[in-house]
Amino acid sequence: MTGSIPRLYLITDRAATAGRPLVEIVRLALEGAPHDGSVAVQLREKELEGRALLELARELRALTHAAGAALFISDRVDVALAVGADGVHLGRRSMDPSDVARVAPALAIAVSTHTRAEVEAAAGARHLHPNVHVRFAVFGPVWDTPSKRPYGTPVGLEALRDAATVGLPLLGLGGVTPERASACRRAGAAGVACIRAVLGADDPAAALRSLLRPIEEGL
Repeated sequence: MTGSIPRLYLITDRAATAGRPLVEIVRLALEGAPHDGSVAVQLREKELEGRALLELARELRALTHAAGAALFISDRVDVALAVGADGVHLGRRSMDPSDVARVAPALAIAVSTHTRAEVEAAAGARHLHPNVHVRFAVFGPVWDTPSKRPYGTPVGLEALRDAATVGLPLLGLGGVTPERASACRRAGAAGVACIRAVLGADDPAAALRSLLRPIEEGL
């Protein structure tokens, strides 16, 4: 799955499941995913300590493998390697992609970006270091969303459109709905990333399909 660019990137947050077990909600959500690499899961549970994170990663690896979905682990290269994940997801304070490539050359890399300059830097890393596998970037927040309010105001659809011209595949994040997923695709994004839109839904599988459908129809 490491060669695929996901159309929908499901980011985990145990606080966004309306009190339901995260693993069960991810399992239900993946029931709505086609087995073609168009869906990936990012394990992003920064409060968990090493052993608990590893155990959760193992559970998610089993689910994603069965569903034909890629699994990315936030920051923790060691956990990604231990569970056989497809890649790691790097933020502003994470390891440099070139350092990840030195210790784990087989892992794909996804990055969080908020500006065109950050997208350009991530794209540049792919050209400067041939072994750096920066597969795609999450860009946003495009619209308002609770999880991203600490990072500033939404960047807007035009910023996404401009950043998409850099050439690195982008996934729009922040306040995504089916209509907005279609707008992201028309703006040049490869797909979208989300948390609550799927994890907080009464029917996670239906919610996932409703977001994925307008993206696939826009291809």
